[in-house]
Amino acid sequence: MSEVDITIIGGGPVGLFASFYAGLRGMSVRIIDSLPELGGQLTALYPEKYIYDMPGFPKVLARDLAQSFIEQGMQFGAEAVLGSQAVALEKAGEGYVIENARGERMPTRTVIIAAGAGAFSPTKIGVQREEEFEGKGLHYGVRSKDEFKGKRIGIVGGGDSALDWCLNLHPIVDRIALIHRRDQFRAHEDSVKQAMALDMDTHLWSTVTELHGDERLEAVTLENSQTKELLKVDLDALIVNIGFRASLGPLKDWGLEIEKNQIKVNERFETNLPAVFAVGDVCSFPGKLKLIATGVGEAATAVCFAKTHLDPEAKHFPGHSSDMELPSAAH
Repeated sequence: MSEVDITIIGGGPVGLFASFYAGLRGMSVRIIDSLPELGGQLTALYPEKYIYDMPGFPKVLARDLAQSFIEQGMQFGAEAVLGSQAVALEKAGEGYVIENARGERMPTRTVIIAAGAGAFSPTKIGVQREEEFEGKGLHYGVRSKDEFKGKRIGIVGGGDSALDWCLNLHPIVDRIALIHRRDQFRAHEDSVKQAMALDMDTHLWSTVTELHGDERLEAVTLENSQTKELLKVDLDALIVNIGFRASLGPLKDWGLEIEKNQIKVNERFETNLPAVFAVGDVCSFPGKLKLIATGVGEAATAVCFAKTHLDPEAKHFPGHSSDMELPSAAH
């Protein structure tokens, strides 16, 4: 493959905005992502979930937001290499060569790592028969809301995802049982207020201890940690939203300075490796906020410093896009 000015590891919202901004600055771009499609977690995990904290959108479906990011990020002709994880980074002259799991070697002058939380897998509840019921009434996310229409569902968790699904699914399901191991929630205050006003069954201080059913999940047993009381709840589906286990995977072997599974960066989003930047959830610095809204700003900053690394005569800040004539494609 030909050398590009900048390679972006990760095709989620932050990586796609980095692609857009690099194209805006006349840089050639390649995106590498292990997922088969662009959009990151927005498309892979919760395409029908509403996102409420994106500027300019009171609320927007994740899949629609992802599509907008994809259209914006690919408009300057970026190359996308999908369905294969970036596994190795080698220094080559003044730049690097990145190799993916298929053995494809891709030369690049600079790198931006926008890998989100890295490779992720859902945290499981850890009870017998869990694997048996996966996809047969037991879910770790929602790909299609229609799948739950008219059903009795249980939602496990106390964070934003769990309560957002209570709010999103309540109008179309028969009944919701919210199951949470504490009596305090980690979700945003407004989401908690709205969810607690719903007509649903709320089981606090409760955990799932047993799954029941023949070919499909039919019920769960809950244990109250305060009273030790057991309660059997009939369900058609159980949605588990208790987080994801993330791993940087091969990135850990690239010689990057890593702290608590995140890549350390400075105020320019530079890593300890020259011409290698990290942005979004994958990076760490004092005061870090893990939001798409902040990640896109990090991406623009990193791209501008990558530009001046390649061309010291270039302006760090090119001006506002409304003031410039946009390039039709990357060179």
